[in-house]
Amino acid sequence: MSGTILITGATSGFGQATARLFAKDGWQVVGTGRRADRIAALREELGPAFHGMVFDITDEAAMQSEFDVLPAEFKDIDILVNNAGLALGTATAPGVPLKDWHTMVNTNITGLLNITHHLLPVLIERRGMIINLSSVAAHWPYAGGNVYAGTKAFLRQFSLGLRSDMHGKGVRVTSIEPGMCETEFTVVRTGGNQDASDTLYKGVNPIVPDDIANTIHWVASQPKHININSIELMPVNQSFAGFQVHRDV
Repeated sequence: MSGTILITGATSGFGQATARLFAKDGWQVVGTGRRADRIAALREELGPAFHGMVFDITDEAAMQSEFDVLPAEFKDIDILVNNAGLALGTATAPGVPLKDWHTMVNTNITGLLNITHHLLPVLIERRGMIINLSSVAAHWPYAGGNVYAGTKAFLRQFSLGLRSDMHGKGVRVTSIEPGMCETEFTVVRTGGNQDASDTLYKGVNPIVPDDIANTIHWVASQPKHININSIELMPVNQSFAGFQVHRDV
């Protein structure tokens, strides 16, 4: 199986690993990202099978401008991977700057809606697939998760809603919901603190980008009459914590 796949947030982590895997497997790959230098590096690495689009996922006008000049050989998109997203801060709700909440909502929800809505006509025409990167945070709350977890819960529910709306159209929709994954995620979340990231994942043997790329590839490889509704996955060394209990004394 091959075709054309569009991956948001292709400049690092899951998106970058997925772009590499699908290009290696003979797919045409469209990758989006804000960092032009990394998009250029992927083009150099992957060759003519890759087309890069440089824009901020929250900027609808910039997104449209890039689609207006998308080469003809990349227009017939079969799979959309909504990977772009972020978390900001680890503080509990009272300590989070409101702008951080807005940034997470705009990136994880609004930006995803922009590109999904834009591509729905071609995905319906081609009986394609939408793969959304959610998180175990969509199911399992933790202190400091607040709006980030809320955006991922939205994404899971949006995936289910899309499945309902695509009924009879042949479009498949999957929500992939990983646990602890070592990417740039925690570095971004902590404002560039690599030590914090190293400490969080030390000894965990966490999920890595290639694991998620392989999962996406497996989902995409299923027969067209099979829809994988959702996949929740964690490293073996991560499981479920007990409830918090506060005692008045």
